Amino acid sequence: MYGDLKYPVDFTNFEYVNSKAPKGGSFKQATIGSFDSLNPYIVKGRAASGIASIYDTLLKQAADEPFSLYGLIAQQVRVAEDYSSVSFKINPSARFHDGEPITASDVKFSFELLISEGAPHYRSYYSGVDHVTADNPQQVSFYFNEKNNRELPLIIGQLPILPEHFWKDKNFSKADLTIPLGSGPYRVASYKAGKQIIYQRVNDYWAKDLAVNKGMHNFDKLVYEYYRDDSVAFEAFKSGAFDYRMETSSKRWATSYKSSRFSSGDIRFEKLADNNPQGMQGFWFNLRKDKFKDVHVRQAVGLLFDFEWANKNLFYGAYSRINSFFSGSPLAAAGKAQGKELALLEPYKDQLPDSVFQPLVIPERATDGNNRAQMRQAVALFEKAGYTLKDSKMQDKNGRQFTFEFLLYSKDFERVVQPFRRNLQRIGIKTTIRLVDISQFVTRLNDFDFDIVSLRKGQSSSPGNEQSGYWGCDSVMQPGTANWAGICSPVIDKLIDTLIMADTREQLVDVTRALDRVLLSQYIVIPHWYLSAYRIAYWNKFSRPKIQPYYQLGLETWWLTGAETDAQEEL
Repeated sequence: MYGDLKYPVDFTNFEYVNSKAPKGGSFKQATIGSFDSLNPYIVKGRAASGIASIYDTLLKQAADEPFSLYGLIAQQVRVAEDYSSVSFKINPSARFHDGEPITASDVKFSFELLISEGAPHYRSYYSGVDHVTADNPQQVSFYFNEKNNRELPLIIGQLPILPEHFWKDKNFSKADLTIPLGSGPYRVASYKAGKQIIYQRVNDYWAKDLAVNKGMHNFDKLVYEYYRDDSVAFEAFKSGAFDYRMETSSKRWATSYKSSRFSSGDIRFEKLADNNPQGMQGFWFNLRKDKFKDVHVRQAVGLLFDFEWANKNLFYGAYSRINSFFSGSPLAAAGKAQGKELALLEPYKDQLPDSVFQPLVIPERATDGNNRAQMRQAVALFEKAGYTLKDSKMQDKNGRQFTFEFLLYSKDFERVVQPFRRNLQRIGIKTTIRLVDISQFVTRLNDFDFDIVSLRKGQSSSPGNEQSGYWGCDSVMQPGTANWAGICSPVIDKLIDTLIMADTREQLVDVTRALDRVLLSQYIVIPHWYLSAYRIAYWNKFSRPKIQPYYQLGLETWWLTGAETDAQEEL
């Protein structure tokens, strides 16, 4: 996106792979919930885990650069000098799994299908595209309705390519279990509805010898087993039902990885660096609800979440408090806005709260659970919003008590919510918990049918067009929107436009930090915690390259140790 590519035109493989990694064996993972669809590109249904592995894109992103892409389906790329268009020349060897060639018509069809029948966020994500032309069977061009948007050619390069001949007589928007046709390194081998899906490596995969794929996709089978509960899944993992898990529970990480399976080395467990922005995890308010429209209310509720107590008593001191929507990265705002960052904010000074121009501080408190000071502040904020604490109830002017519901899909998270609820009750706020399965949770989230949800929004190292879908006014009422809170602010929209048009990496960082400050000032989420590491555990039968990709965990570069031994013996 900026500067020079890391790899030269004649590179043979990414440096974070073993280009001679042997093929063979299987890699089994667990996933929580269920699935009822094999289409990951629509809102309806819950798509099976791993289904994106059957598709190829025009370009492939390097996992050790902030945002650089290299040829996959596209053999050559031409970008207009003013970034007003991009053309892709299709690799003549590119094939779908049925042997049909991938053509410019397939690319054009894929784009138009996604923006017309795909999930709503595709329309906002690709809104900068004016039209697409199939210039000839091997060349497709995208023309933009704006200039100097450096990101647009790259995000077009990430477009999944779907076969026109397969989809033209089918209902793309219907969520069902029709096995789709792809062109990627894996195909769907079999599935048990809602319980298991198995992908088979495509032996004659057309792109297996391309530089971007050398040393990757080394397992013959990828297996995803579905479990209703993560605690059950952990017990299944220890028994050998599957091979690998990423641990998300600090309590389990601190207390449960101690059996003989772990001490003997049968199962390895370790923390690996996660260099990506950690984004924002927290309790998200639904601003579409009248009760949360006043920023004083949102700020007051947030004051009563005691992170310090929770970190000590629930999380074994494992985490840091999130203080940014781009936490754990250079993109996060810090201190007081100054220089170019301040210059970006000053034109909107009369539209922004004073806090945007003050040093960023999330006050720390003792770990003893004493929240009296925060409760006094919260009551004062509720009074500013027109509420009164009367008869041990926080009441509006009509005498109605302030109430809301926590919508959860993991029972494990109740231990975090219950102490929070007790603090809220002490200032007269009534709360309930609604625990649902993941499918119902997603449906209610997509339909805006919630008060507060607990979710994590990750961020890329190069934020851009997707920010419109996260925070833009146009995305507020889109079904399935990524704008969970429903925030709409003209200032935020203008900053996103400026971010998208950034000419340099330095400017992108400044605009992102300015955007971060404005988002924080709106109190649309109660920040949780983060850990800049992957906590992983796996049965000791896998090998991986010595170099971990900087921006990814890199599971697609692993291989079965036994397959490596067999290959050496054959040699």
